[in-house]
Amino acid sequence: MTHTTDQCAARPPGRPRSERAAKAIVDATLDLLAEEGGVAGVSIEAVAARAGVGKTTIYRRWPNKEALIIDALAALKGPLPEPRGESLREDLYALAKAFVADKSDKKRVDCYWSVLGSSERYPELMDRFTREIVEPRREVIREVLRRGVASGELRPDLDVELTLWILTGAVAHRTRAAGAGPVPEDYAERVVDALMTGLAPR
Repeated sequence: MTHTTDQCAARPPGRPRSERAAKAIVDATLDLLAEEGGVAGVSIEAVAARAGVGKTTIYRRWPNKEALIIDALAALKGPLPEPRGESLREDLYALAKAFVADKSDKKRVDCYWSVLGSSERYPELMDRFTREIVEPRREVIREVLRRGVASGELRPDLDVELTLWILTGAVAHRTRAAGAGPVPEDYAERVVDALMTGLAPR
């Protein structure tokens, strides 16, 4: 019997089923993190029910809920803009602007604070979160600052680690400050300019 191309089943348009399932699982995990207020409120059973998949579908990709949460947070955060290296100010401004956008997203912030608030009960999860998600982003900023020292745009005795915390802290605390209102559009630029004024070579 001869088979024609018309008899062959065509792949339906859109994402493959496995990709759609993975996205549904990640979205469900983030929703539960944001809504339940902590890691304890997330379970494989709850994620499966909300995502509309079986638990075995989740376990094929993730060995436990901690691994699932780490991957979900990584997908939520996304990469920082790639520093171009042409101007220290422009690189710091691009990074600060990305941090403002990240910290201004309520769902993202709720998820992050859910993990931070669960750090004593889930220390290994917190360690992975810091090591795999937070530290690589911090290292991008450190590299930009080191390059600024090497180029002479920043003081040779710059405390890179302290400067990192000043920059990220100015963004993180402003976006969560009660009663402060929306973050001004030029806030990231003002933070960078104030920082560079104090850190420029004497």
